[in-house]
Amino acid sequence: MRTLLLLLLFCHVSSPVLHSLKYFITSSTGIPNIPEFVLTVEADELLTKYCDTNKMLEVKHDIAKSFFIKYPEWLEWYRQQCFHFFPNTFKNLTNSLMSVFNQSGGVHVLQETGGCEWDDETDEVKGFAQIGYDGKDFLELDPKTFTWVALRPEAVIAKIRWDADEVLRKFYKASLTEFYPEDLKQYVDYAGSSLLRTELPSVSLLQKTPSSPVSCLATGFYPHRASLVWRKDGEELHEEVDHGEILPNHDGTFQMSVDLKLSSVTPEDWTRYDCVFQLSGVKEDIITKLEKDRIRNNLVKSSNMTVLVTAAVVVLALILIGAAGFIVYKKKKGEREKGKISLL
Repeated sequence: MRTLLLLLLFCHVSSPVLHSLKYFITSSTGIPNIPEFVLTVEADELLTKYCDTNKMLEVKHDIAKSFFIKYPEWLEWYRQQCFHFFPNTFKNLTNSLMSVFNQSGGVHVLQETGGCEWDDETDEVKGFAQIGYDGKDFLELDPKTFTWVALRPEAVIAKIRWDADEVLRKFYKASLTEFYPEDLKQYVDYAGSSLLRTELPSVSLLQKTPSSPVSCLATGFYPHRASLVWRKDGEELHEEVDHGEILPNHDGTFQMSVDLKLSSVTPEDWTRYDCVFQLSGVKEDIITKLEKDRIRNNLVKSSNMTVLVTAAVVVLALILIGAAGFIVYKKKKGEREKGKISLL
């Protein structure tokens, strides 16, 4: 296994990479003590910027910090967007939706996820934007026509209004086809190998109890474009597994897990199962066989437990003996002191 991992470390191949710039916007009304507008921006899944209506603008990643030092005009552009244009625009959009539903007050939340993806080989750029309102999917932008698609019947009225807003249409067209792609390309060009790198994970098999599912955990990989599956006889399983989400680690890498239910797996069949990790840009897969000696759990072997219990009993006995001896010693000493006092 170690030899396989060492070989894979050098299996980086030239392949196209799909880069992404994503922004997440929350505009709310009627919620005290939180900003009415919050914006976060990610480049290739790394959080780079945060701002809100409290006039707070933070650059979150070291690469982003050095990028804005070199290109301060981009930081100023985001500052103007964050503190002026975006809050006003999304407040108007929130008010527009409240008007559609005849809502004069109360707590309401508009959320938007958008941005662009860029293929560095074909130079193809795809923009996207989706709106949620009060916790439900609402509208999605058609990137070809820059008109809105209603995701719910009650969103049709909002679609008609927003499609008729020429200023809004120009805003989305310029953002998704010009500003965001230009920002992403310049950022990727500056970050270079930091974003193009590939890091392989460590893969472990974990199990809480003998009857629990076996979890295959891959952690420490980059980029996030990866897959983790259980296979039986080389065929991917779908019915007996539970897939977890890809989650970020504190160091900028990612982790993910997939559970295999053992209720229908006999011990004789274990060797037919394996966990397979695939990472974008790396030819070879990391394959981990389902074997008992590879599974890590919280159980302690009975022989070890016996030794531990015996040792604990002995230690406790010594403590009790020592305490009893000390009490006897103090008692006798006290009697001797009393004897001395009475003789005086």
